[in-house]
Amino acid sequence: MANLVEMPKLGFDMAEGTLVRWVAAENDRVEKGQVLAEIETDKATVEVESPFSGLVFKHLVEENSVVPVGTAIAVIAEPGESVDLDEFLSGAQVAEPKTAQTPSSEETVDTEEDETPVVPETDETPEPDFKKASPIAKIIAKEKGVDLAAIQGSGPGGRIVRRDVESASADKPVSAPPITKTVVQSGKDETLKISRLRSAIGKRMLESRQGIPHFYITRSYDVGRLMQVRSDLNDDLAEDERLSVNDLIIRAVALTLRDFPNLNASLQGDQLTRHGNINIGSAVAVEDGLLTIVVKNADQKSLMEIAAEMKTMLQRVRDGKPRSEDLEGSTFTISNLGMYSVDDFVAIINPPEAAILAVSSAMQVPVAAEGLVSMGWRMKATISADHRITDGAEAAQFMARLADFLEKPWRLV
Repeated sequence: MANLVEMPKLGFDMAEGTLVRWVAAENDRVEKGQVLAEIETDKATVEVESPFSGLVFKHLVEENSVVPVGTAIAVIAEPGESVDLDEFLSGAQVAEPKTAQTPSSEETVDTEEDETPVVPETDETPEPDFKKASPIAKIIAKEKGVDLAAIQGSGPGGRIVRRDVESASADKPVSAPPITKTVVQSGKDETLKISRLRSAIGKRMLESRQGIPHFYITRSYDVGRLMQVRSDLNDDLAEDERLSVNDLIIRAVALTLRDFPNLNASLQGDQLTRHGNINIGSAVAVEDGLLTIVVKNADQKSLMEIAAEMKTMLQRVRDGKPRSEDLEGSTFTISNLGMYSVDDFVAIINPPEAAILAVSSAMQVPVAAEGLVSMGWRMKATISADHRITDGAEAAQFMARLADFLEKPWRLV
């Protein structure tokens, strides 16, 4: 039986997405869970998996099209099945997709049929040819490790298009482009357009700060035993299996949230939802912003399971290929800046969640105990909470309960 695939909602405030690339071509066999397409949102380009098994009978939208959430994008049918599309799509949301706009003035949409470049009105010297690459060409080049600087573009004005990258990849392997450092020339201002991700983050955080009555509670934790337990565990683990401090914090927070359903909640309008699952989001720095990757049912997973999931999702983020399930469904978020030697900070709530925990660095500091001063490990954490959902007493109790896991880490193992 034929099934309809719709543009998924990949975030709380997502209204539309750009279908960047079809991974499965028409007539390809796909299994449920296999990557079907790459879709770009304001936050990231994510791999979207097929919800059905079968043959990709028809793509309903072209690559690089902007499509509203809920719009039909593909039909998956059984092998040999005949589908009357007019009848099958009757009643379905099939919109005329908009063509995606490029993020900068020198780029244009990559279609093999229409490659007329938009020439910006500027007195500045044109950019080198290798920077004049279409969005699709850039994506494929990154995926295949092709150096755009080594390619002669065949598009108008020497622009690099999809076929150029695919041809270079087929001819011989080319090294990936080097990571470049952003430098502003002394004495010369540089004006840039805000990226889609940074713009989306700014809009959402502004709405959060203006619309949510935040309050904050900070506590310092004795993490000497936590650091020792982590070290002892890692001594017996392979390099690629080792635990991070953040892995332990995720499990500690998840176990603590079992007793605080008001903090594992979301508020939309006048409706409060206390979530049955504890899904911990971790903020991850990416180029031009942040993404939140999510460990589902974190209270039910071991440290090793959490660490393995985090490593897998982090690698996909670094490769620019996070999956929709990596970014969806968080019920509580942790923002950990411990790796940056941060003494203390507060975080802005990620709506519609009730709270977020800002975790600072674990540091060796002088500690007074029983009239003596010695060195000890301390780590500060600050909870930002929504005063419409909870209050100071409950949040303080949460922070105290969290100490039972961070300061007695054998409970995490």
